[in-house]
Amino acid sequence: MLTPVPSKPHTSLGRVLEDLGDVLLEPVVVGRTTRKQLGGVVIHDPHDESEIPGGAVVLGVGVRDRDEVVRLLHDVGARGAAALVVRSPVTPAPELRRAAESSGVALLGLARGASWAQLAAMLRTLLAEEDVGEVSPQTLGGMPSGDLFALANAIAALIDAPVTIEDRNNRILAFSGRQDEADPSRVETILGRQVPERFARGLEQDGVFEKLYRDHAPVYVDPQRYDDNAIALPRVALAVRAGDEVLGSIWAAVREPLSAERTQALIDAAKLVALHLLRLRAGADVERRLRADLVSTALEGGSGAPEAIARLGLLGQPSIVLAMGLLGAPDPEDDLRLVADRQRVADALAMHLSAVQPRSAVALVGDVAYGILPMPGGQTDCQERSVRVASTFLERTGRRAAAAIGIGPLALDASGLHASRDGADRALRVLLTNGGAKRVATAEDVHVDALMLELADLATARGDVATGPVARLLAYDAQHQSQLVHTLRCWLDAFGDIGAASASAYVHPNTFRYRLRRLAEVGEIDLDDAGERFAAMLQLRLLPRDARTGPPGAED
Repeated sequence: MLTPVPSKPHTSLGRVLEDLGDVLLEPVVVGRTTRKQLGGVVIHDPHDESEIPGGAVVLGVGVRDRDEVVRLLHDVGARGAAALVVRSPVTPAPELRRAAESSGVALLGLARGASWAQLAAMLRTLLAEEDVGEVSPQTLGGMPSGDLFALANAIAALIDAPVTIEDRNNRILAFSGRQDEADPSRVETILGRQVPERFARGLEQDGVFEKLYRDHAPVYVDPQRYDDNAIALPRVALAVRAGDEVLGSIWAAVREPLSAERTQALIDAAKLVALHLLRLRAGADVERRLRADLVSTALEGGSGAPEAIARLGLLGQPSIVLAMGLLGAPDPEDDLRLVADRQRVADALAMHLSAVQPRSAVALVGDVAYGILPMPGGQTDCQERSVRVASTFLERTGRRAAAAIGIGPLALDASGLHASRDGADRALRVLLTNGGAKRVATAEDVHVDALMLELADLATARGDVATGPVARLLAYDAQHQSQLVHTLRCWLDAFGDIGAASASAYVHPNTFRYRLRRLAEVGEIDLDDAGERFAAMLQLRLLPRDARTGPPGAED
């Protein structure tokens, strides 16, 4: 019997409108739905029928026609969604109002100038805040632990100015209400979720960041020092510290320098922000470790797998396992960077899969990032779809990710999930062994290559070495700096086609024929005998990679 997992509180629609309404969202038809609890963010795709979690906010990208909005309201309402967002301006026509009220789905408008990616990121930030740390309600300074948006609103009330809370890289972690009282640069910062590069560069050149991170007092920033019409109001900034570590900063858009009382209030608030940031970081680490443990247990297929699968929300879901690893030999001098790269790419994969299928689960287990991708209904094209999902991810991340993804077969239960993981591991190993010539493959695609690698493992474990003709050719090459083994490989790979084989060896066909006769003499091999050809081909495939091709040099 599975142990029930306590449910966590979720962000309400009213909370989202309160926090994002000034800049990103405008209510079109809301009615009494503001108390609805939100359960995820889903991007609408008219050509896909991905599952919509209960209480989802559906982003209607590209949906403009009024009739289409009406149809979509009824469709997502029947599937349990809480809100539908379409691009503003949206006129609350009677048919839209009736559709929203009858479906029970709030209709919201996305402000002009804001991108869908920005909105999705903001919504996921708000929803994630309720998923961090312990289930039991805890407070820091009278506010829910980790609720940075509520904290930003409280600070704004204390100093009577709209504020943002930012990390060390000038990314927006949270912002208060009343942002419409600020200037265009603040609105641009919030829409982009990061201080625009031209502003950040100006502040850096002016020594603002250096002073901010050095001093423990607020820094006053005069807008007249910057030749930018978008910056109309002064700023007061204060670093957020935990001991000697700078965690981020608070930025207030003010009309005049803060009074002594408000300055002290800001300094006191920064200490509270530090506690919340530390709790968020600790909670995120705990959540990540917990998820990694659950994914690892689910993939092992032991007695604990069913409960782990249930806690991941995947019980009864046909799924496919993806295994992703980084290409290239690891640098032992830079282990920390390698670990960070693996986690960064794993986090990117988690975001990508969650957009495709909200119930996906991703975790970094050892050196490999595993993704469990649900396939509702056990679709017949699940392998092709999983290849598309993996290929799209690698295309978007580009070569900077330097990763490869192996894909296992469809799993219908816990034991099948373990088999899917094994298949994904075998496919990934083939891809990594081939050095990235191909970056995505299913277990079925590379079945024979995987078998050859396993046979090579067996030969290595037993201490097997090359024998017969191949052994004689290897010894001759080592003594005479020749390439008879390479010549044999080219000929076998070309199925005896002299033209193709000589081109592969970069020599004239006549030269290649001479080398072929020479290797037959030295190796004492009958190239017309199918059995001897197969034995030679198999041994060459099982040789260590550095012994497969002889060193460059002239042939004897």
